[in-house]
Amino acid sequence: MDRPHAVAAMAMKSYKARGIVLATLKYGEKGVIVHMLTDVYGRQSYMIQGVKPSSKGSKMALLQPMFAVEFEGLQSMKMSMHRVRDMVPAMVLHTVPFDVRKSTMALFMAEVLYRLLHDNETSDDIFDFVWGSVAALDVLEEGISNFHLWFLANLSRPLGFSPDNEYVDGAWFDIRDGHFMPHALIPSCALDPQNARLLHDMLECDVRYLGEVGLNRAQRVEFLEAMLKYYSYHLDSIRSVESIRILQEVF
Repeated sequence: MDRPHAVAAMAMKSYKARGIVLATLKYGEKGVIVHMLTDVYGRQSYMIQGVKPSSKGSKMALLQPMFAVEFEGLQSMKMSMHRVRDMVPAMVLHTVPFDVRKSTMALFMAEVLYRLLHDNETSDDIFDFVWGSVAALDVLEEGISNFHLWFLANLSRPLGFSPDNEYVDGAWFDIRDGHFMPHALIPSCALDPQNARLLHDMLECDVRYLGEVGLNRAQRVEFLEAMLKYYSYHLDSIRSVESIRILQEVF
């Protein structure tokens, strides 16, 4: 191996990874920057060159929100952004790309994760939960309109601020310390008994049975607002998620 090629090889580190697509940004004429949640480096940004959206077999078909992929990544000591050498589907999605309700959910999930997770922040628990959630959404038949509420409630677990005590009937939920309480010490820092019960139900509900959680549109909107209040106390960036407005209008 001559010296230039030896230096190039030393400068690039190759690795295999799984990823969930969170967002893409066009870069130049044939390039895109892809933000993914990966099982190796957490949330990570990748440069992909030579992407032609209209060409047959284009990688753009794989770069939709919440698509699951397997890829070979290249990490350079000289460049801050990783590269992608090869990418293939890791999970065949049969309904998410074609059902407007599910694709709306996927857009919301992707934006939430993009806003809340930091680059290079790794967590096996977060990745495993998100990976499983994509698979669950794709096969879900009943309760699709409740899925975003279930996702937010259960994402609080790997993020580290889910309830840390047992629910009792009629309890309030203090968003500051994650306790179900018989009374709200500060109502503005608590979920009322109705929403506290829904939080408990969503945490206990198997995603396959979301259709059994009977909520009307007004209740879903109210509980979503309660969850945003809960998240905002711990992660203020939740308020910048633009797709929340779409969910409030549609579901």
